[in-house]
Amino acid sequence: MKHAIKATIRNIIVAFLVVIAFFGLIRIFLGRQIDLNVSLVNKIAVQKNKSKPEIMTIDLDTNVIQNYPEYGAQYATIEIPKIEVNLPVFFGTTLDLLQNGVGHDSASFFPGEGGSIIYMAHNAEKMFRRFSELEIDDIITVTTSYGTYDYKIYDMQLIEETELDKLPIQKNEEILMCYTCYPFNNIGYTTQRYVVYAKPR
Repeated sequence: MKHAIKATIRNIIVAFLVVIAFFGLIRIFLGRQIDLNVSLVNKIAVQKNKSKPEIMTIDLDTNVIQNYPEYGAQYATIEIPKIEVNLPVFFGTTLDLLQNGVGHDSASFFPGEGGSIIYMAHNAEKMFRRFSELEIDDIITVTTSYGTYDYKIYDMQLIEETELDKLPIQKNEEILMCYTCYPFNNIGYTTQRYVVYAKPR
């Protein structure tokens, strides 16, 4: 009886390891193709129904925005003079959008609305790779069709991707949070994020 139980447990462990190895090999050999296919699906979804967007405006008394952008549309640019960043900001965070600029987490607020704004970009050259050079009080400027917003950096943190409480979405205070993968020179997937926090100047 004991031998049968041990054999069953051994078989379950072996089967589990085989499954893990199988999916690991799929990720290694087909990961790039899977990412490209997901990106293509996202691109098609974004390009579908692409009509000329209306210009975004904001009511300065209520901080209410009119004519939000379609998912995937560029609605702003971000400039960080200290590290020579000047990039388009897209509403959304698909792989395709992040190849071309900065993605705006669609669950977060827009500049001027008074809540959390979450931007992300790759740690590629000419994107957010030089974040380590930023310092407290450096300026980040976001320019939209309804206004230009300057933010002053007040904190920088290295976090784990699972620490969602370090990227809180709240509506009581306008905070711009920009993040990228860490280490900055890493190629491929990493579990750490470098976050820059800034408030309106």
